[in-house]
Amino acid sequence: MKPLQFIFSLAEASHGGLAVRTIAHRGKTMGLIVVNISEMAISNRKSDVLITYSLGSCLGVSVYDPQIALGGLIHCLLPLASASPDKAKANPHMFVNTGVSDMIRTLMRMGASRTRLIIKVAGGGKMMGVNNIFDVGARNFSTAQKLFSTNNLTIAGKEVGGSVPRTLSLFMETGKVTIRSLGAEKEL
Repeated sequence: MKPLQFIFSLAEASHGGLAVRTIAHRGKTMGLIVVNISEMAISNRKSDVLITYSLGSCLGVSVYDPQIALGGLIHCLLPLASASPDKAKANPHMFVNTGVSDMIRTLMRMGASRTRLIIKVAGGGKMMGVNNIFDVGARNFSTAQKLFSTNNLTIAGKEVGGSVPRTLSLFMETGKVTIRSLGAEKEL
């Protein structure tokens, strides 16, 4: 399979002007692809690392097929597209229900198998100790859980809730997913 990488955002349908940097990590040169809020990235280049920063109430979802080293990462802001159909039409990646569905469909069109998908989730927190009925973080995670359950998909790892921001990274060479929070990093 030919190496590829896609980054989808509100403004563009390719990685043209988005943040892609070359970094050195443990002696290897890698392409660092930054996934901002309401964006999705997909890659099968083993040298890529997909990363999203500052997951608070937002939900970050990584999906990886280890057999073909194809994966994606999305950073969703809100749970349901029905809250703002016009915004959802302009950018489905803003919402958990439409963005995650689109990412999985795209990966499967590119050769991923639903039986091999490794799904990991982070974020969905309650930031700044806000205690209110809106609890967007919990609703984001609940929406993802329902989506996966309905489609007979399993979450292999998660770090959700709480009140600390998280950085989520997907290493395309191995499918390893890491969480960095408050200066500490661990594998998810």
